[in-house]
Amino acid sequence: MRNKKNILVLVLVLFTLSSCYNYQKLRLLQENDRALPVYDKSGYKNYKIQVNDEITYRLITSDQTISKVIGSNGGNSSQNQISYRVYTDGTIDLPFISHIPVAGLTLDEATTVIENRFKKLMADAVVKLSLANKTFTIFGDAGSGIFPIYKEKLTIFQALSMSGDFSETSDRKHVRIIRESEKGTEVLDFDIRPKSLIDSKYYYIYPNDIIYVQRDSSSFYKVNNYATLLSVINFSLSLLFGVLNYKK
Repeated sequence: MRNKKNILVLVLVLFTLSSCYNYQKLRLLQENDRALPVYDKSGYKNYKIQVNDEITYRLITSDQTISKVIGSNGGNSSQNQISYRVYTDGTIDLPFISHIPVAGLTLDEATTVIENRFKKLMADAVVKLSLANKTFTIFGDAGSGIFPIYKEKLTIFQALSMSGDFSETSDRKHVRIIRESEKGTEVLDFDIRPKSLIDSKYYYIYPNDIIYVQRDSSSFYKVNNYATLLSVINFSLSLLFGVLNYKK
């Protein structure tokens, strides 16, 4: 009977120890771990305007009449700027000019196209273009919310830090980014732990990205620290011996 008790205790302790979080495996920017994927370098690619994007612009010209008209529509004012939606055919309408094809273009390319159109009306026209909907969304086990893209090359680590970072229960092996592109909706599934993530296609966050972090399916059986572990062991042993003594 004593041997059976010893075996049961040993099994219980081993099971409980295996239920601890291995923080070595949760670390980010890991190197030389053959169990982790290695991602190819891709680098940052300029965002391309898509259907339903909201565009704001500023027109600079010496023509005072046009400046006043454009200014009254928010064109020259840094506050309360009016945004213009990209239509389903990929074009946008602005004051004085219409049906401008911008979908699939970078902001710099679209600026050149719009500026050339304005220069047909005023030779000294200069256009400053920006995207009004420069936000991304996070939900799941790493917080939730809609956040601004405050700089051009926002990384996945910076994005996650804005929502509160991972919890112990977050599944770092399967982080997902839902991204709209010219090809349609893409779901990018990746492991965030390897250092090779840097400069890969998963590294930078683009406007309208949705980041989803699911809960690790094994997290139900995990404990966070040794104090919790000892409490679990103590309770389990007490319960086990109570059952064995009751059977006696």
